[in-house]
Amino acid sequence: MTPFVKQALHWLGSALAIAGVVFVVLRLNDYSSELDFSRLNSRTWLIVGVLAFVYGLANVLLALAWRNLLMHFGADVKQLWAVKIYGLSQLAKYVPGNIMHLASRQAMGQAAGVAGWSLVKSTFWELGLMATAGAFFFILVIPRFLHGITLQMAVVIFFCTILFAGLGLARFLDLKVLRAFAYYIIFLFISGLIFTGVLFLIAESSPLTPSVALMFCSTFVVAWLIGLITPGAPAGIGVRELILVMLLKGLAPESELLLAVLLSRIVTVSGDVCFFLLASFCLGKERV
Repeated sequence: MTPFVKQALHWLGSALAIAGVVFVVLRLNDYSSELDFSRLNSRTWLIVGVLAFVYGLANVLLALAWRNLLMHFGADVKQLWAVKIYGLSQLAKYVPGNIMHLASRQAMGQAAGVAGWSLVKSTFWELGLMATAGAFFFILVIPRFLHGITLQMAVVIFFCTILFAGLGLARFLDLKVLRAFAYYIIFLFISGLIFTGVLFLIAESSPLTPSVALMFCSTFVVAWLIGLITPGAPAGIGVRELILVMLLKGLAPESELLLAVLLSRIVTVSGDVCFFLLASFCLGKERV
């Protein structure tokens, strides 16, 4: 690869990342106009800020999963490098088209000397494993619609399914792919719990039991998955919110639910910004 091409790829990846920042700022402005801030006191915003920071740190799991997939396909990269590139490109997912973050990561990876085919394969496997991990959470939502299946039964089926999937990945592929899959499961759990925390922060009078929390958590992941696989929806914006309101209708007052859904999007967008800033200060420009 010539120096000119490498420099061009660097510029392309950086341009896409900057475009992501611009779209994030615009989205935050849109959501701020829709929220009823009078219901949110300083304590609430402090907790929201903490949750956003936690979500930002959780994104490191996605970067580590990507690194494991790259290593599975023969690209041995450092952890800090993977976190840096993943974080810098992640905000570009808010650009319409929902693929700009992948293009940005591909460009910056190739500019650093990573084989293009390894990057492409890791991207497809990332999407496949994330979608598979998210699909398992459908099991936990089933009791909401099929009353013959209890939540306890769904939990057992859920963990057994994950166990068998993990054993299959370790048996037929390798531990790197298994680790990536585990990182995705943990990330989705954290994301769902953060949404649950936001919802009950808004509806403080509602009792939070483990079964209710698990239902809200799994419903958020299902909505996230539908947003992920919806073509052209940047970061699932709009789709995730619509699915959440539909699936959770009746489980919480609609006004509180709508506010929590919008506020949770601010948490995730702000968390992505935190991850971007974290990645910006990461050392490790070299991939090896």
